[in-house]
Amino acid sequence: MTGPTLKVLGQLMDAPIKGLSGADVSKTTGIASGTLYPILFRLEKAGWLSSKWEDADASEMGRPRKRLYSMTSVGAQEARAAVSDILQGSGGLAWQS
Repeated sequence: MTGPTLKVLGQLMDAPIKGLSGADVSKTTGIASGTLYPILFRLEKAGWLSSKWEDADASEMGRPRKRLYSMTSVGAQEARAAVSDILQGSGGLAWQS
């Protein structure tokens, strides 16, 4: 599991129920879109994330709708297990999201 993937998982584990857009994740993690969106795609394909389009009219908002990403229960469980494995293998280094 890569460092950027861990950052993405950390942000999404702390996300509100409605989810976060890719732009929100990019802003908080500093991960560029060319790295971020393939990570989001892989995590969604693996069942760790779900996504949906923002429930609003783009013309009323004056901007394109955002795609919102949320952790699935399976994803949260797998992410916690992955972090635990990494921490055990690293001698207990602290993990920060």
